[in-house]
Amino acid sequence: MIRKWVAKLNRTITGSVVSPRKSVEAPIKIWFEPSRNTGALRMPTEGMVVLGETHDLSKTGISFIVPSIRIRENYLVGESRVLNAELDLPDGKVRMKIIGRRYEQVGEHISTARFLVGAEIHSMTEDSREVYEHFLKFGNRRRRRGLELGIDKG
Repeated sequence: MIRKWVAKLNRTITGSVVSPRKSVEAPIKIWFEPSRNTGALRMPTEGMVVLGETHDLSKTGISFIVPSIRIRENYLVGESRVLNAELDLPDGKVRMKIIGRRYEQVGEHISTARFLVGAEIHSMTEDSREVYEHFLKFGNRRRRRGLELGIDKG
C-alpha cells in the first residue's frame, strides 16, 4: 500500500516537472543561424537546410526525425548551437529558435537510418507562441477568428 502512494507521488512530481508531450507528425524545416564569422576557416551556413517531421511537441521542447544529424560539417546537436525551426501546423507556420540537446539513430539498417533529435525551445515570436500553444491544447481544431465587420458610410 505504501508503494502505491509513493508511486502516485512520483508520478505527480514528475508530471509537474516535465511538460506533457503530444505525439505529432508535422513537416519541419531546420537551418542554422547565419554565421557571424565568415573568415577563411569557417564557411557561412546560409542556405543549409534539412527537412524532416516532428515526433512530439511540448511547451518547452520538440523532437523531430531527420535524415542526417549534420549539414555539411555542422552538427544539429552540441555546442549549444541555436537552430532555426519552422513547423507547418494547421493554423499556420510556427517559427522558433531551438537548441539540440540529444539525438539517437533510429531505423534498422544503415540505408534506412534516420535520427531522432530532442531539442529545447529557446525562443519564438508572440504570434508563433500563440499558434503553437493553441495547437498543443486543441490539436487539429483551428482557431476561431473574429469576423471583421465593415460599415459602409456611403
